[in-house]
Amino acid sequence: MSNKVIDTVSEMVQPILDNLQLELVDIEFVKEGQSWFLRVFIDSDDGVDIEECAKVSEALSEKLDEADPIKQNYFLEVSSPGAERPLKKEADFMKALGKNVYIKTYEPIEGNKEFEGELSAFDGENVEVTVMIKTRRKTINIPYDKVAKARLAVSFN
Repeated sequence: MSNKVIDTVSEMVQPILDNLQLELVDIEFVKEGQSWFLRVFIDSDDGVDIEECAKVSEALSEKLDEADPIKQNYFLEVSSPGAERPLKKEADFMKALGKNVYIKTYEPIEGNKEFEGELSAFDGENVEVTVMIKTRRKTINIPYDKVAKARLAVSFN
């Protein structure tokens, strides 16, 4: 059911975002404790502020109330993905070139399933991350289809 809700909400929110020149980053529909949460993460090249989140929330809330695609009670949250934005689409990886990223893989690559370093290349099939191992830089080539999770990573260097 969760995927159906996400697909439906995605179709509903996209025209709102297009009108405001914003990007849909991700949608989550999750149960935490006794409550359900519908979380919509939005962004733009210049970032988003609370006013933009409020505009999207109000417009989406109206559409959701009209169509009523979610039968149980839930809380709607619209926000920025934050500094550690998830990388979900190929375009996200392209935008993240040269930035610090965290990548988790489905299976070990060179003995590891987690990598943090600079996203140095992406061609749609392979993700290249330059990591520091002690005092040496090493480039790891990760097949894109082996990436389980990826996000920007805040570095305090």
